[in-house]
Amino acid sequence: MRRSTLLLPVLFFTLLFSAQAQKKRVAVMNFEYGTVSASVRQLFGSDQDVGKGIADMLVDRLVNDGVYSVIERKELDKIIAEQNFSNSDRADPASAAKIARILGVNAIIVGSITQFGNDNKSQSASAGALGGVTGRFGLGGASKSSSKAVVQITARLIDTSTAEILASAQGKGESSRGGVGLLGAGGKEWGPSAGGAFDMKSSGFQSTILGEATNKAVTDAATQLEAKATTLPNVVIEVSGLVADAAPDGTLILNVGSRNGIKVGDVLNVRRKVREVRDPDTDKVIRVVEDTIGTVTITEVEAGSAVGKFSGPGTPQVKDSVSNK
Repeated sequence: MRRSTLLLPVLFFTLLFSAQAQKKRVAVMNFEYGTVSASVRQLFGSDQDVGKGIADMLVDRLVNDGVYSVIERKELDKIIAEQNFSNSDRADPASAAKIARILGVNAIIVGSITQFGNDNKSQSASAGALGGVTGRFGLGGASKSSSKAVVQITARLIDTSTAEILASAQGKGESSRGGVGLLGAGGKEWGPSAGGAFDMKSSGFQSTILGEATNKAVTDAATQLEAKATTLPNVVIEVSGLVADAAPDGTLILNVGSRNGIKVGDVLNVRRKVREVRDPDTDKVIRVVEDTIGTVTITEVEAGSAVGKFSGPGTPQVKDSVSNK
């Protein structure tokens, strides 16, 4: 009896570690919101990137639920900037798949906002709303004796290699309250003009009926996406880089990092080019012959670089190649 009792904690932690190790890595693109842009301008007095706000909320939900391993937003934003990714590409599967391959994720989530405002079909939220100008939503928004906010979003899981839609989720949220507008009442201040930055995760927005509807829609979509986690394909991330610095004590700095899928504890092969084999007809390089001189075990990782400890019979040098193949 005592032996089986001791085995239980070991078994529990083994299963826990296994589940964590099997988490699929995803990234979340900013949602496209062209369909509701007129409603957004009416609500806030100017154009606001509600697509980014929805994506930020979805990232938080997925991270907190723990079903997926989610790429940091700043890493995704950096890649998007480097690839000159435009707002019109937000919901495009082919463009998203290209970004996903660079990030080395199992799938990427793209989406669009199809309704954002009150409950009519045109998503018209108000007539001359002044909330974004004054910051006092008692003077703007859809101020009726009883207001109902409706938010609807569509999210799609995109395969990184084929741009195929693996799963689609439609989240919808509604909220209503008497005596208030969609964005609050009673002179309550919130919004871009109040704080200088648009933040849909702020407590001010979350407490409005539009914020409540948005949160419900995001939660609904997240639940559906999480149910599809086990169906996502496994992605083997191929790492290929160079030694950027080689210290006498065997400490190596590489020109690849977490953005390329490297994590602490990874062991990469270190190789040195011996010669190039060229096509006798075209003179193009058709193969590079390399010798393996050792391995490097990663101890520190940043977005674009990694530090590791070399082990092996050779002496590493700058421009030696590193890979997990």
